[in-house]
Amino acid sequence: MRRHAFVGLFALTAALLAAPAPAAAAAAGEPVSATAAGQPLGATPYQGWNTYYGLGGEFSEESVKQVADSLVARGLAEAGYDIVWLDGGWQDPEPRTAAGDLQPDRTRFPNGLTPLVDYIHGKGLRAGIYTDAGPYIPGRCGLGSHGYYQRDADQFAAWKFDAVKVDFLCGIAADLDPRTVYTEFARALRQNASGRPMIFNLCNPVTSPDWGNYPEEQQSTYSWSYAPAIAQSWRTYTDVGFVGEIKFKDVLRNYDANARHPEVAGPGHFNDPDYLGPELGMTDEEFRTQMTLWSVAAAPLVIASDVRKLRQSSVDILTDPEVLAINQDPAGIQAVRVGPAGATETWVKRLADGDRAVMLLNRGESGRILSTTASSLGLSGRRFTLENAWTDRVTESTGTISAAVPAHGAALFRVGPARGLPGAPHVTAGLPELTAVGGTAVPDGFAPVVAGGDEARVEVAVRNDGLLPVLAPRVRLAAPAGWRVRALDRSPLLLAGGRSATLAFTVTLPAGAVPGGATLTATTSYEAPGHGRQRLVTASTVTVAPAPPEGEVVLSHHDWISATSGWMSPTVDLSVGGGSPISLLGQVYPTGIGVASPSVIRYYVGGGCTRLTGVVGLDDAVRNVGPEGATATFQVIGDGQLRYDSGVLTRDDTGRIDLDLTGVRVLDLVVGDAGDGGYNDRADWAALTVTC
Repeated sequence: MRRHAFVGLFALTAALLAAPAPAAAAAAGEPVSATAAGQPLGATPYQGWNTYYGLGGEFSEESVKQVADSLVARGLAEAGYDIVWLDGGWQDPEPRTAAGDLQPDRTRFPNGLTPLVDYIHGKGLRAGIYTDAGPYIPGRCGLGSHGYYQRDADQFAAWKFDAVKVDFLCGIAADLDPRTVYTEFARALRQNASGRPMIFNLCNPVTSPDWGNYPEEQQSTYSWSYAPAIAQSWRTYTDVGFVGEIKFKDVLRNYDANARHPEVAGPGHFNDPDYLGPELGMTDEEFRTQMTLWSVAAAPLVIASDVRKLRQSSVDILTDPEVLAINQDPAGIQAVRVGPAGATETWVKRLADGDRAVMLLNRGESGRILSTTASSLGLSGRRFTLENAWTDRVTESTGTISAAVPAHGAALFRVGPARGLPGAPHVTAGLPELTAVGGTAVPDGFAPVVAGGDEARVEVAVRNDGLLPVLAPRVRLAAPAGWRVRALDRSPLLLAGGRSATLAFTVTLPAGAVPGGATLTATTSYEAPGHGRQRLVTASTVTVAPAPPEGEVVLSHHDWISATSGWMSPTVDLSVGGGSPISLLGQVYPTGIGVASPSVIRYYVGGGCTRLTGVVGLDDAVRNVGPEGATATFQVIGDGQLRYDSGVLTRDDTGRIDLDLTGVRVLDLVVGDAGDGGYNDRADWAALTVTC
């Protein structure tokens, strides 16, 4: 980063931490709309549910009513998720009548939309609807309002909708200028014939290079420059996923794009990184992290999943009151990063009462203890109260904020000055960390893998960031049945404030250890004077590998440990996405793996293989898509060390692999996007063969 850019970022962070809560006005111009009480419409980030990711385009009057019932019955409406939003698909195959009025699908909404909206309102909820800023183009986009802005705004108001999402699929197809047409649409909504206040979600998802090459002014990343004056929210990047699928890597991508302009967010106008995706491809831990990210970002909270089918654990994450309070804080300030970007990061959000919401984010593949300081967050003093928003645990620190954060996890604290008698010391019990296997250290940041018969070293760190010492700290480590655990260290008698200790264990797996995820659980207990015996439980998942290959093996036919693809899922012996045979420069390969960038495929080869051969490149299927994109990099990593690097390959290149694998236990096949995004990157690992 150039020095002046770094200085500018530092100044922005400092200003957002120190500034008073912003006035309830748009960042540019007057408020876009106001309630009867004079407050900005959508003063805090709105909450709700949308049909798109969970139901696709075939939802009906009955399915929407069922979701509305579930929002109420499951406590989501009470927690604030009160907008039932119809996305694209509500319209009829003939979207307009002969008179030019919009009409819903006559089969799925036989009674029209008015009875459905009345039903939603009768449940104490609000209703949202969808259109596009461009013209309807049959065969290219399903619904458009261009040329009918005032007519459609009046219609939505007459139907008594409370919110309107305006897409730009038709808009980009017609090569329109987003600023111009969205400003016109916003004016039509404000001037609707019924005088009905309606939330305006400006949803331009067009991005480059993900969508191809477009001028800056037509992209979502430009909306911040005009949207705060005309909308309650505006999308800041492309879609966070696909129908039925939202991946954690794309959650991080959208969060990062959303974080580029925190200065334009405030009461009544918010950056929008897209929807929440419980049970659409993320683990519970990853979804909890998305909820944390969206909460500190002051982002609208719109559930993408079918709430009728959600597990209670997902509902509990969505409705956590302390986390929602941070999202709904009336100051409307968006979090900023403190310190550098990387695998681990600190983000801080200034709250209306002067407290700070602090997020410790772990983007990496292994658990860590992460720390920051109160002074770096703009707080002064000698004692601070820390409320863990997810556990509700309240402790006191002398200035260090720490947490044990699992891979793809995030800790969230509300931090403010402490008063009165000293509180319970803030003690952090680390996650059980596998640091060595068979006497060989696990590379830093490398997710460990063990196999039947292995002996591993596991460490648990304990630190005391409080003013008072803690007495008799103890750590007990539990492993699956049949695993042997032996403590290597004696526990200290006390742990003074500002001190830490690390306790080590040897864990031995049985020869027949079952492949898959295995849990190591550490129970840390200690005496906090005046606060009794305290107990903290932390857990890590360790991957137990399947049996390694034997002889000469087609690697794509061997069980992998894990596999990711930039979009869709890795395909065995086929090109990703299209189901066609793997083909590179006209040559068809009967075996291999097709992926989209970015991608990581992990295999356990157990240290007994000697050679890996294969061919890599962009599949010939990219030639049927278009000239854009189709660049990638291929790397082979053995036990955390780079063994092969293709450099940047285009659709006209291939690379040949012939590697010595002697001694390698874990093999990672990594595809990158070559720095230009993943558009049209259909990458192949062809004819992969290992000799063992």
